[in-house]
Amino acid sequence: MIRLFAFLVVVFALGLGFAWLADRPGDMVITFNGYQYQVSLMVAAVAVVAVVAAVMIAWWLVKSLWNSPYTISRYFRVRRRDRGYQALSTGMIAAGAGDGALARKKTKEAAKLIRSDQEPLIHLLEAQASLLEGDHEGARQKFESMLDDPEMRLLGLRGLYLEAERLGDRNAARHYAGRAAVMAPQLAWAAESTLEELTARGDWDGALKLVDAQKSTRQIERDAANRRRAVLLTAKAQSLADSDPNAARTAALEANKLRPDFAPAAVAAAAALFKQNDVRKGSKILETAWKAEPHPEVAELYTHARPGDAVLDRLNRAKKLQEMKKNHAESSMTVARAALDAQDFSTARREAEAAIRMDRREGAYLLLADIEEAETGDQGKVRQLLSKAVRAPRDPAWVADGVVSERWAPVSPVTGRLDAFEWRAPMERLGQLIDSRDEAPDTVPVIEALSKPVSETPVDAIEPATTGSEATDKAGESREDHVTPVTAAAFAAVPADAEGVEPAEELTRLPDDPGVDPDDEAEKSPRRFRLF
Repeated sequence: MIRLFAFLVVVFALGLGFAWLADRPGDMVITFNGYQYQVSLMVAAVAVVAVVAAVMIAWWLVKSLWNSPYTISRYFRVRRRDRGYQALSTGMIAAGAGDGALARKKTKEAAKLIRSDQEPLIHLLEAQASLLEGDHEGARQKFESMLDDPEMRLLGLRGLYLEAERLGDRNAARHYAGRAAVMAPQLAWAAESTLEELTARGDWDGALKLVDAQKSTRQIERDAANRRRAVLLTAKAQSLADSDPNAARTAALEANKLRPDFAPAAVAAAAALFKQNDVRKGSKILETAWKAEPHPEVAELYTHARPGDAVLDRLNRAKKLQEMKKNHAESSMTVARAALDAQDFSTARREAEAAIRMDRREGAYLLLADIEEAETGDQGKVRQLLSKAVRAPRDPAWVADGVVSERWAPVSPVTGRLDAFEWRAPMERLGQLIDSRDEAPDTVPVIEALSKPVSETPVDAIEPATTGSEATDKAGESREDHVTPVTAAAFAAVPADAEGVEPAEELTRLPDDPGVDPDDEAEKSPRRFRLF
């Protein structure tokens, strides 16, 4: 557009110049070699312009002829390059579609038309074609050759990393990921694998630096980065708790600052403070974590903050926690444990029963069994409570990838994933109902059992001694159940005015309904759950 505008401006200027000369007549006289030439001013101007144009055209022709070999070769080179890029594009599409044969064909075609040192994608296409053909050794060699090229180095490391993962060689995979993470920490696959390697060998400082690099490159969000830092700092504090208490205290306090509701960080920070006799600050940290989410480890450390306290002092501290989080099963369990240690059985029993009403779980029944054994020593009730504990849902625990742990750990023992442990109830026996006829509330609707096979008999059932009257009744019932064969004499004995009776419809049973055991029919109770 600019060039067109400039051309129009030049043409317009020339037109104005010629018009100006036409309005001003004049002559031009040229004397050369004894001859005198006289022409008008307009003719002279036109002649000058024509000479200049002829010179320019002649120069263009000479230059075109001089550069014609290069121009011709460039034309064919560009045409060859275009064909090569077309083959490369088709090959990449074929590799993405899984067509190994076409990808290999286009790889060879592109390699003939384009030099591989000019287009690195040819190496990638060749490696992808080898993978599609199952030639993993050839693909690894191609990826290794990419390491010598700075432009292709990350691509080669990525390919070698995936091949190592495919073969299950985690050490080699982490090695390649570590090299890539040094060069480009913004690569998610390299950073995550390197982070797993660092945490596996306990290099918490290196892992923290890597998380900071991820945060600076905006690879992960700020909240996720703070969560990872809190986990890593907590792990660092736990590892330095005995060797370097000051460094452990600093790391734990920073972790608690990042995540005040994270129980392991709060416990690590409070434990470090308690070792340095800073009970007030450590207790405040535990109280903040308890208000966010009650946790048994927080309660245990809080009640035993001062080792020299009496059992009544620990009970008072447990009641203080309960005041902070009322109507919570963990609060009642904490008070019940402290009351049991203080031999306050009435308080312990009341709080344990309250915990069961709020959250029926294994630990509450076990605690109630301990209270029963310590107070009365009634082994029958203790066994009854233990049987209920066996069938109750399990207490919450630290769970990661199917592994249940009593203590928190920064990484999963199965996959090595960071921050994998969660505080929740394990899936085993989750949601089972407690078979209790005394503790079920009156407002709970009765769930009647469908049936039980006749061949089944309760294992714990004890048949009472049969009395004479009961034997007579059973004999009568057996006579009623006995069916007399129908004969001609029986038909003759039927009165003439007897009314016909419709046969009773037989109750059809569902295919999965084995029927109801008569013994269980008599033992039904409207306050008992029978689901099995």
